[in-house]
Amino acid sequence: MAATRRVDEHSWALLSDTHLAADQQQVSHGVNMTANFQAATTGVCALKRLPAAALVCGDLAFTLGEPGDYTVVEQLLRPLRTAGLPLHLTLGNHDDRDHFWAALTDAKTAARPLADHQAGLVRSPRANWFILDSLEKTNSTPGLIGEEQRSWLARALDENQDKPALIFAHHNLSLTGDPKSAMKDSDQLLQIIRPRKQVKAYIFGHTHDWGTWEDVSGIHLVNLPPTAYVFTPGRPSGWVQASLERRGIRLELHCLDPRHPQAGQVVDLKWRAA
Repeated sequence: MAATRRVDEHSWALLSDTHLAADQQQVSHGVNMTANFQAATTGVCALKRLPAAALVCGDLAFTLGEPGDYTVVEQLLRPLRTAGLPLHLTLGNHDDRDHFWAALTDAKTAARPLADHQAGLVRSPRANWFILDSLEKTNSTPGLIGEEQRSWLARALDENQDKPALIFAHHNLSLTGDPKSAMKDSDQLLQIIRPRKQVKAYIFGHTHDWGTWEDVSGIHLVNLPPTAYVFTPGRPSGWVQASLERRGIRLELHCLDPRHPQAGQVVDLKWRAA
């Protein structure tokens, strides 16, 4: 059946902060993370046209990135694989890189530009996705891209200037100079992406919230909602369908609670000038 489904090459399913636990009955903040993630993947697979791929923005595991967590991650990703969706996963501060690679062996053996990070470049007809790994230390809140990964990003951006570039990483950027729970090397990363005008958006999770805004250079900042629990009651949980257009991107929020006031919200973002 998957082979006969039409695929929209410009559509992407974006998920974040799954926090899946080895115990599939585990509840946190009043939420069963397994049930939420299953609802999200069911929604992705139910689209009339399949997305080109699904991207998951870190914090795959519950708290400490235990081996059993990733056994469940691998199991619950199978419906997406069965539907024929390529998967691109990155890591957050509640992940453990070695445990992740031990359970998801295809991620470990896939060609990567950096042997010790879950990073990569995914090309599509209308944009290039630059996937970064911001895991510095498991269960330590701030993130770090690091000098080696930043150097790779700068080179890769310079070698791929033909299309809009979308940066995809777990941690939010600190725009005030005080990283606290954000990316420690935000300033260094911004020095790379702001002057390279093909960079149009920075897409992240981590804060368990949903929203979009622009930084001073016109780069769109897109905060993905969690599929797990929210930190602030009343905020949406779910996933985002991103449709790449010639001069921008359309984001549609798929709330896990269809009665949520923001369910079905659509945001159209136009790219900054080259």
